[in-house]
Amino acid sequence: MTDHILNAYNIADLREIARKRLPRGLFEFVDRGTEDEVSLRNNRDVFQRIRFKPRTLVDVSGRSQEVTLFGKQHKMPLIIAPTGTAGLCWYRGEIELARATAKAGIPFALATGSMTSMEEIAEKSGGGELWFQLYMWPDRNLSHKVVERARAAGYKALLVTVDGATSGNREYNLRNGFTIPFSFTRRNVTDVLMHPRWLAGVLARYVLTTGMPRYENYPSEIKHRITARPMGRSMMRNDSLTWEDLRVLRKRWPHTLLVKGILHPQDAINAADCGADGVIVSNHGGRNLDGIISPLEALPEVVEAVGKRITVLADSGFRRGTDVVKALAMGAKAVLVGRSTLYGVAAGGEAGAARALTLFREEIDRVMALIGCRSIAELNPDYLHAPDFPVRAGEPVARPGLKLLDTAKAAER
Repeated sequence: MTDHILNAYNIADLREIARKRLPRGLFEFVDRGTEDEVSLRNNRDVFQRIRFKPRTLVDVSGRSQEVTLFGKQHKMPLIIAPTGTAGLCWYRGEIELARATAKAGIPFALATGSMTSMEEIAEKSGGGELWFQLYMWPDRNLSHKVVERARAAGYKALLVTVDGATSGNREYNLRNGFTIPFSFTRRNVTDVLMHPRWLAGVLARYVLTTGMPRYENYPSEIKHRITARPMGRSMMRNDSLTWEDLRVLRKRWPHTLLVKGILHPQDAINAADCGADGVIVSNHGGRNLDGIISPLEALPEVVEAVGKRITVLADSGFRRGTDVVKALAMGAKAVLVGRSTLYGVAAGGEAGAARALTLFREEIDRVMALIGCRSIAELNPDYLHAPDFPVRAGEPVARPGLKLLDTAKAAER
């Protein structure tokens, strides 16, 4: 591992390395949100409203981060979230990230829009557990073909993303002219030329080997007919998706089925009723709808609604081990991280991704020791203090200038 990676002492350090190495158009696609980025900021701000209430004189010398998800044990309560740009942050970046993930002993979720095929990832990922994220096309038959490919390649979970009825309004993509396949403008060419290390180490290597990066998991019927369009505005968005589509997928998919993009407890109930094994409480990292609530704001009600029936996971905005422990204490069984490990991949390929995961592991371990918790299973809302933020469903909260209010009694008035 090179010195610049070892000198990254937190995810923010890795982000800064990535910012310097990547062309602006690519970095902003990874890093930013949508429109005025209210949701992007709120995803981080909510963590500050929750504080820890530790227990002391607890023997935590044998503490463990291991969790069991869908019958399989993992070394950390983390999952790599599906992100379609790892292969642009580093040459063959999905493979680099998957290998780091396998060594860390946690699942890796591959995005539909990745630059490396699911079959090649399965062959070269190092034997870790692989999950596949699915966007549904308007032509359901094309989507079902992709699902069959994932099953045949050995993927153990299918994550159906349901919060993308249309593309988010990412205006910076339009300004930067960042598209897949690449199209060339004076602005983005200048941007790339100002980052010669990325040009030589990533883009040029693709051009000399496999050609310009493309979405390698798209069906063959459309993969080579896709015209350049801003990143995030792909043709796989589907505004006609319904719960019936999820029921059909349940019949077709023999392994773990997850629904990603849930923020309302009734939608979590619907997912469970359709046969899903779990839901991922997510607002797409603040990248689709601005002004949307954060996953932590939705988590208590979702856990209350379905936590005893199916597995509840969470993503969006996690940058510290403290963030992860707070979500776990509120009822999530594990957390998906996306941008954090992308920063790592951009900073140093497999070594950078491994550094990001090591930072999470060390921070989670430290928090568990300092709050007096021996295992992930022991975490619960009693470890948290948040007078103006409900960490469990139905909890009374205080508003500035008002006395503590019991929400249940207030509703009766």
